[in-house]
Formats: sequence, structure tokens, C-alpha cells
Amino acid sequence: MGANLKRVFGEDDAARRIDAIRELYAPDAILHEPDRSVHGHEAISQAVTELLGHLPRDFAFTPVRPALGHNGVGRLQWTAGPPDGPVAVTGLDVAHIEHGVIKTLHVFLDPQGA
Repeated sequence: MGANLKRVFGEDDAARRIDAIRELYAPDAILHEPDRSVHGHEAISQAVTELLGHLPRDFAFTPVRPALGHNGVGRLQWTAGPPDGPVAVTGLDVAHIEHGVIKTLHVFLDPQGA
């Protein structure tokens, strides 16, 4: 899950991002964001492209602590913001893992001020 945060959500190069998605996600994977769900590698990459397009170039996602998981489910708490600036958003990713790859990823955003 740490690789997903860094190599997918932290990667602004689309070619490197899709390579990472193909390595880390099942072909029929689903990304569930608070406002939509997308299916498959290309759609996941496009969703991340759109997300990163709304953020400043120096915005970074940082794990709060190492991911924790068992029995095919993992979670990773994270923060995001400028590298030397204040945290702009916090959240939690919950993944269902099958055969060593992400089958579904649920992204939870903490309410502002939480």
C-alpha cells in the first residue's frame, strides 16, 4: 500500500504511473473515491491524473505509519500537502488484496479540521 501511495498517487509521469498500476492492481480493480468509482487500469490512472491536475506540483502524499493488514485487507493512513508546508488533507486507504495485488481500493478523506 505504501508503493501505491508513492508510485501511483505520488507519480506525475503518466507512463510510470500506469506501469505501477499494472504491477500493483488486478486488471479488473476498482478504485472507490468519495464521489465516484472507476474500474480497470486505464480508468484508475485517469482518475489519478485528474486528481493530481487539481493539486499544486509540489503536493506530496506521506504515510502516517506503515500499512497494516491481514486476511486480504490492508489500510494505510496518510497526509498530504506541500513538502515543507502545513498538512492540507488527511485520509485513509483501505484495500482488498487478492493474489498479491489490489482488487479494490477505498479512499476515505477526513473532514476538514479533523
